[in-house]
Amino acid sequence: MDMKLPNPIRPAFTTPQRDDTVIVNIGPSHPATHGTIQIVTELDGERVVRVDVHCGYLHRGFEKECEDHTWHNLIPYVDRLNYCSGLINDFAYCDAVETLMGVEITRRCKLLRTLLAEYSRVADHLTCVAAALMELGAMTAFLYLVTIRDAIYEHLADLTGARVTYSYGRIGGLARDLPEGWLERLEQILGQFDEFVGRVHGLMDRNRIFIERMRDVGVISTADAINWGYTGPILRSTGVPRDLRKDTPYLAYAELDFDVPVGIKGDNYDRYYVRMREMDESIYMIRQLIDLLRETEGQPICVDDRRCTLPPKQLVYREIESLINHFKLIMEGPRVPAGDCYVAHEAANGELGFYIVSDGSGTPYKVHVRSPSFVHMGGAHRMLEGYQLADIVPTFGSINMIGGECDR
Repeated sequence: MDMKLPNPIRPAFTTPQRDDTVIVNIGPSHPATHGTIQIVTELDGERVVRVDVHCGYLHRGFEKECEDHTWHNLIPYVDRLNYCSGLINDFAYCDAVETLMGVEITRRCKLLRTLLAEYSRVADHLTCVAAALMELGAMTAFLYLVTIRDAIYEHLADLTGARVTYSYGRIGGLARDLPEGWLERLEQILGQFDEFVGRVHGLMDRNRIFIERMRDVGVISTADAINWGYTGPILRSTGVPRDLRKDTPYLAYAELDFDVPVGIKGDNYDRYYVRMREMDESIYMIRQLIDLLRETEGQPICVDDRRCTLPPKQLVYREIESLINHFKLIMEGPRVPAGDCYVAHEAANGELGFYIVSDGSGTPYKVHVRSPSFVHMGGAHRMLEGYQLADIVPTFGSINMIGGECDR
């Protein structure tokens, strides 16, 4: 008997339910789906009847690849999960390894990681909102937001030496301290942010076309959001003030004063509003952190622990002990005690968690990442079904799917 195995990437439905509907594929070769998502839709005219969302066109293999590299060498990989806010990935991963090793980072490192995480959140939200507005035809607002985002990218490149994928985190600290004049330039950019984002508020918040395209479109209820495991701005847009920075504080968030913005209906407009308000809160936190950082001038940014911290280069060239220590950390990796742990940070899209398992060697036994975008794709159909075909692009943009997180 000739038995054919089912194609594992075959869509869940290929034939319409009714005679008067049609199946249409949106993506993966579509600019709005990032080239990594296929949205199989059943249409009744312009009305979306059914949706099946397929991710998996990027083929990253991140989690399996982690088992073949040292704990240090994974840092450039985690950058590439959410490549709009790579520093948050860095710090969450390093925090997980430090938890397993029992390492307590320095005060200056804690403050700097917190500041850079919020700075990255602003860059991520700017990218999301700008792209969503551009897809609706709001080109002026797009240019205002991208102007600020590019200033942030250049500023972070000045600190890290890289653009977008920074590889700046280190187990037990950071790659380097702030260059001279970096905080002064940061304050200039924050002033520009207030000016340009204020213009966007004036252009968009009460724009009749924008409101008609966004209000009561792509609605997800609180119950559905919780049932599908949603976190971050999408969950908060439904009215739930769930935020790991408040609920389970990490880094220096317990010292900061900030609010958790929430929406009302969980529609596209609420998701836009929540991200715009979160950027305001991030800027407020950054200004607090600038003052706290100035109090720690000259303090170390890496722990004094030979198990994970590379010795200074000058000592590597002069001392045999430092040379051997450097060689062992590079070639074999830090020896992480056997065990497992789960550490989660509030990333720009929601809960970003790392579950790591160590067998006591210099390479991980297992690394699993709880990436928000992958979870959000599971329930994306709830925000697409019942609306117009033209609503798919703005709704999908408001979800802010990042392909690197889905195909990890």
